[in-house]
Amino acid sequence: MKYWRLKISLFINYFLFAMLLNSVGTVILQVQSSFGVLASEAGILEAFKDLSIAITSFFIASSIHRLGYKNAMLLALGLVTLACLAMPLLHTFWMTKVLFATTGISFALIKVSVYATIGMVTTDEAEHISVMNFIESFFMIGILTGYFIFSYFIDDSGRASLAWTQVYYLLAFLASVAFLLLWSTPLAHTAQTSAENNPSSFAEMFRLAIVPIVLVFVASAFIYVLIEQSIMSWLPTFNSQVLRLPATLSVQMASILAASTALGRFVAGILLRKIQWIYVLIACIVLAGGLVMVALPLAQNSSAVAITGWSNAPVVAFVFPLIGLLIAPIYPAINSTILSALPKAQHGMMSGLIVIFSALGGTTGSLITGNIFEHFGGQTAFYFSLLPMGILIVLLLKFYKLQQKHH
Repeated sequence: MKYWRLKISLFINYFLFAMLLNSVGTVILQVQSSFGVLASEAGILEAFKDLSIAITSFFIASSIHRLGYKNAMLLALGLVTLACLAMPLLHTFWMTKVLFATTGISFALIKVSVYATIGMVTTDEAEHISVMNFIESFFMIGILTGYFIFSYFIDDSGRASLAWTQVYYLLAFLASVAFLLLWSTPLAHTAQTSAENNPSSFAEMFRLAIVPIVLVFVASAFIYVLIEQSIMSWLPTFNSQVLRLPATLSVQMASILAASTALGRFVAGILLRKIQWIYVLIACIVLAGGLVMVALPLAQNSSAVAITGWSNAPVVAFVFPLIGLLIAPIYPAINSTILSALPKAQHGMMSGLIVIFSALGGTTGSLITGNIFEHFGGQTAFYFSLLPMGILIVLLLKFYKLQQKHH
């Protein structure tokens, strides 16, 4: 219980940023009616979020230790609090751009710092993996909760209402609570320790990236996020175009994926304290591949009856999203394993590499799946996930061997 305030703050951080980062689709819809912008103009909000994450991660990964992980998280929470407070006051399209750019910059600071900080508040590899899974599960819970919180503030009357911007007062409150919890936690020594003992640079970060165990890890992380984002980004479209669900129901039922992923990471946080991570992850991938083979054929047998709600939705709409339960433990487990294998002084740089290659994997997966979806159909696009799953099994086995040698 020594770091209970810090751990609660980390959980709130991930919960908060999950809602902010995954609200882009909702906000794109709202700014078109509230601010009168075209769909093509509204679509740029995605770039403000993603590019700010990638660029910030690249530049701060090798030097964040000079600022200190605690200070970096406090800076991020402070920026987000101000941006969230400004959004309902200024309520303009340019402020929305600023909001997502600030969110992206802040999330990069948070994620790199959180991953590095976990090593300071855990005592061994098993506890590290467990805490990592619990924190990542809070991210998925945040995504799930965000759907309902944002929808509560949306005015369905069809008028150009600004009521949805009031949600940012609630998010500002959460950010300020996390700020105060973190600020009151004694962790100031991290900045001096890192800065004095571990001068680093971009060159050092690249040298770290070509260490064999790190090289195999980043390939594993890239492939995993490719799988996850290709499914998460295109599941609503699959529900709509393949299963022929109404658009609203397609989005709502996609929340099953977020819920199952959160549950999977929560359960993994318990299991991985007792079972070697490689056995759990290989079993998860094999079962996920089996679910793809079993669930997707059900899409061909979906009812021709008009679907009006959850009660008469096809079985596949409930079954396929459960893949989140199976692939959920992979990402936090491998992240924790690589961080546990490296000196704590290198956790900041390694965390930066995790964020960068995760962003690249997510973008690549979404683009590949989109192209397959367009030219060959939704079922083929999701069958494609079997290929990276096979590659991931090979990479994880290699990663495990290198980890054993590293120990």
